Amino acid sequence: MRLAMLPLTISLPLVLAACASAVPDLYTAPNAGFAAVSDQTSAAIGKRTAFAQTQAENEAIQREVRALVQGKTISADTAVQVALLNNKGLQASYSEIGLSAATAWQEATPVNPVVSIGVLGIGAAELGAYRAIEGMIASNLLAAQTRQQRMKLADVNFRSAQARAVDDTLALANQTRAAWINAVAAFETVSYLQRAKVTSDAGAELAQRLGETGALNKAGQAREFAFNAELAGQLAQARLTASRAKEELTRLMGLWGDDVSYFVPDALPALPHNVRSAAGVEARALNNRVDLRVAKLDLEAQAAAFGLTDRTRLVTDLELIAGVEAEREIEDGRRSTEVSPQLELEFAIPIFDTGKARMRKAELSYLQAANVLAQKAVNIRSEARAAEAGYRATHRIAQHYRDILVPLRAAVEEEGLLSYNGMITSTFELISAARDRLGAELKAANAKRDFFLAEADLTAAIYGGGSGASSPSANAALATAGDAEH
Repeated sequence: MRLAMLPLTISLPLVLAACASAVPDLYTAPNAGFAAVSDQTSAAIGKRTAFAQTQAENEAIQREVRALVQGKTISADTAVQVALLNNKGLQASYSEIGLSAATAWQEATPVNPVVSIGVLGIGAAELGAYRAIEGMIASNLLAAQTRQQRMKLADVNFRSAQARAVDDTLALANQTRAAWINAVAAFETVSYLQRAKVTSDAGAELAQRLGETGALNKAGQAREFAFNAELAGQLAQARLTASRAKEELTRLMGLWGDDVSYFVPDALPALPHNVRSAAGVEARALNNRVDLRVAKLDLEAQAAAFGLTDRTRLVTDLELIAGVEAEREIEDGRRSTEVSPQLELEFAIPIFDTGKARMRKAELSYLQAANVLAQKAVNIRSEARAAEAGYRATHRIAQHYRDILVPLRAAVEEEGLLSYNGMITSTFELISAARDRLGAELKAANAKRDFFLAEADLTAAIYGGGSGASSPSANAALATAGDAEH
């Protein structure tokens, strides 16, 4: 027993020093880091999200989603809420938070000492089957020395995973809102084309009757028939577009089976009379953009990785090995055991690899992250300005169609009807005026769709989740740190 306790006595101070600090609860909780993601998402877009990790939680979400969509006409807000709860790709993104928390947990846990036991001289009958026993305990001194740096790096990547999850959430919300707008606008286009088709059918029928009586030549008939045929093709294409747009919305909401039996409105909401204030949009974007926060964390991660590389530049592996050797001997017919303590220090001699290449890689990685952050800030300012300009411009364009073009086309149609009643205007001129009015209404509907899309883009430009993807350079930070240990 005394021999067995001696190696522990030698290495115990090392083990106790490695265990001096406990693992923070932040990394060990089942929903580690998700509360921060939920709070930031709610503050940005006013919607809640959930991270389902058990069958019961998944079933509860399915019941909630089914109550929101099945057999109902859903709004844009409902579509976004369903997507945030039910999209499995987003759930996979949330798993990255747990993975980064587990990595931080692992880095915060001291490296286990390695115990080795050897038996020498097996089969020595005169000594009782063996000659000597060796017991050794190896402790990684370098791992204990760099533990704080590795914990700092892991914590940065943990916070980066949270920010990326927020950005993924905002991106899904923006995509879902845009998909809802496109789907509703597509069905609104179908309704306008259906009305135009009714008018075209009437014109084609009139042309056929007039042709039978000889009042309209074949060229006039062919013109009306061709227009009616083209409109039929446009209507079929519009129906296909609407079906695809709704399917895109269904996919983003993560629906399948009976849950796809939902509806969207036949028309977008009325165009607002005034646009909301977007004063200081650049400053708001710089303060709120999640992808900029990710880029800052990338830079912080590279700084932490650089510090770790610097600490391990020359010595990449340092182990203290302590133990004893108990050797049995026979002298003058008496057996005796001689106990010899042992202490070894193992490290790699930096003869060939002096660490300069690893330091150069760390320097360039930090420089790369700094440049990415600077360019990200420039891009965010530009995106915010462009989004604000597009928001205001599309509102003016939609107002122009709604307040000027559509009323003018309606006035032309009304005057044509009066002239027709007065036997001044022909039937075909009246039908043409009705077509022009429907065409103006269709252009107004498209302009209204562009405005609502621009409004969604403005929100994304301020908070994140737009077309600009966050830089993946932070993922290389742990790899850089790994290079420091090999």
